[in-house]
Amino acid sequence: MHHTQLPPASLALLRRGTAIPAHLLALDAQRRLDERRQRALSRYYLDAGAGGLAVGVHSTQFAIREQGLYKPVLELAMQEALNWEPLDGRRPLFMIAGLSGSTAQACAEAATAQALGYHAGLLSLAAMKGASEDALIAHCRAVAEVMPLVGFYLQPAVGGIHLPASFWRRFAAIDNVVAIKMAPFNRYRTLDVVRGVVEAGAEGRVTLYTGNDDHIVLDLLAPFVFTREGLPVTVRIKGGLLGHWSVGTRRAVQLLSRLHEAVAADQVPAELLALDAQVTDCNAALFDVAHDFHGCIAGCHEVLRRQGLLAGVWCLDPLEGLSPGQAAELTRVHDAYPELHDDDFVAAHLQRWLG
Repeated sequence: MHHTQLPPASLALLRRGTAIPAHLLALDAQRRLDERRQRALSRYYLDAGAGGLAVGVHSTQFAIREQGLYKPVLELAMQEALNWEPLDGRRPLFMIAGLSGSTAQACAEAATAQALGYHAGLLSLAAMKGASEDALIAHCRAVAEVMPLVGFYLQPAVGGIHLPASFWRRFAAIDNVVAIKMAPFNRYRTLDVVRGVVEAGAEGRVTLYTGNDDHIVLDLLAPFVFTREGLPVTVRIKGGLLGHWSVGTRRAVQLLSRLHEAVAADQVPAELLALDAQVTDCNAALFDVAHDFHGCIAGCHEVLRRQGLLAGVWCLDPLEGLSPGQAAELTRVHDAYPELHDDDFVAAHLQRWLG
């Protein structure tokens, strides 16, 4: 298999574990791309200390493809990644592009992303509903020929499909797979992924990222121990690639750093454990769990609208918006957990990002 050589510093960052926000989409009242605010979002994430951007993913709205926005949106984020001078100076980034659709479409998107300079593709298998495991693996192998892959276990509530441990064992064995984002929002299915990676003997090459926005802190603190050939193998989830981290990004970066320190010291203070439930409570409001995630993207938009980064909560689909009571829930968690939001940071730098 022909491999793209990833920049060593970017690959090292991915493996160490970093905070990668799932990039949102800035639209105007006519539901057209708002380039100025789209750039401002990228600048916010970069200034917040994000280790990269995931663009064209679920949070960016899969519908960008039908609207002809896939390449323009990827291009804007990459321009900012290359040209913006973050507050803490230039540093390596790991840039991820969302890939979806049939094998032909996913390969074409991968070629587009690679040409723009993206390091890896986050491969959604939602379009492959009903395909056999062999067909799914063949699909993944074909896309991995084009660019390095990040596997994606997307929760069924927003279109994902059930993928057993046997699938993940075979997926992890594909040698152009560099990471897996686990977002089934389900403990059993998360363990299926980790076990599959261990059974494939791929834990040294495939870095695990949490996308379980309902379990962020504990995913990053817990050791996962499985047995292989009679011996214990311990793996850890190293970073987060999260829709939740598309808001409060600066706090997310600081949180991940605290979690890494706790793991390194092998000491987990009780307040970090308590934080798990607090972050999950915030996520219930953000992702609109009360209405089966209907307002999950609009909820993220609303936080940024209140901070002035976005002009409104518009989504490409006119039927997507805040659910009844969601705005009040967002206010509740905002006021309950001031240490988890970025209001002051955004207020201090908003003009710089919009400039």
